[in-house]
Amino acid sequence: MINLGKILQYQSFNYLKFLIIFFSFISFFTSAQKQYPLDSLNLRETNALFADDYGDFYLYKNTDLSFAKYDSTDLQLSKIMFTVPFKVQSVENPLNIFAFSENAQEMRLYDENLVEIQRINLRQDFGSIVMAYGADLQYFWLLEDSTKRLIKYRFRDKNIQNSYLMNFGFEDIRYMIVYRNLIYILKEKEFAVYDLQSNLIFKKEIVNGKKLHRENNDFFIIEDKKIGKYNSAGIFAEVFKNQNAKIVDKNSNNFLAIVKNKLYIYRIENK
Repeated sequence: MINLGKILQYQSFNYLKFLIIFFSFISFFTSAQKQYPLDSLNLRETNALFADDYGDFYLYKNTDLSFAKYDSTDLQLSKIMFTVPFKVQSVENPLNIFAFSENAQEMRLYDENLVEIQRINLRQDFGSIVMAYGADLQYFWLLEDSTKRLIKYRFRDKNIQNSYLMNFGFEDIRYMIVYRNLIYILKEKEFAVYDLQSNLIFKKEIVNGKKLHRENNDFFIIEDKKIGKYNSAGIFAEVFKNQNAKIVDKNSNNFLAIVKNKLYIYRIENK
């Protein structure tokens, strides 16, 4: 005889599971947009946008290789003029901003005023480094193309702590995060997660990947016009999209979009 009670209990459990997953993403619905008065000329020439959690914005331009910090009233607070292209890692902690140059084979560390704190020349100890990730004020994670290794490097005393042979392609890597023994790799058309033995954990096709952003155990995959979220349960979902945007980004409390040379902020509700 069919046990109707057990069937209903099973269906209720699956429905509850669905709701938990659904509401873990629906929390990223946003409130009405707010426009910020940043100079339209600066925004038109901007190639990368960053926002910290203290109300300041950072613009990187390929035209003059500049990286500038502004407050919410469009007052320029500080500025760097690079001589070769650099990839700014993150402004999540504006007291310590890492920037890597594949051309110069250098990692640099800047403070909240964009004053250079330290410069690390990677040519002296390694072959060609295609990507570097500053984990903290002690360690870098490096991808060395010549040996196909992922290297954990204690830069304070120039000591290699560990190295791991990787079997994925090193070409066109745009961003990397190493966190809790997993490697998060962003390419132009692919987001992938590997373990330290180079086993593929997850892969997702994307469109024009720009950078990665981590908040606790959640990873945000930032493309031209949309942002996806990958969580520790292995679930990937789109959390923000603006088809008219030139650039989108995210900090802890907001999504951001440059649309028609104007910066719009979308507050994340019910986070």
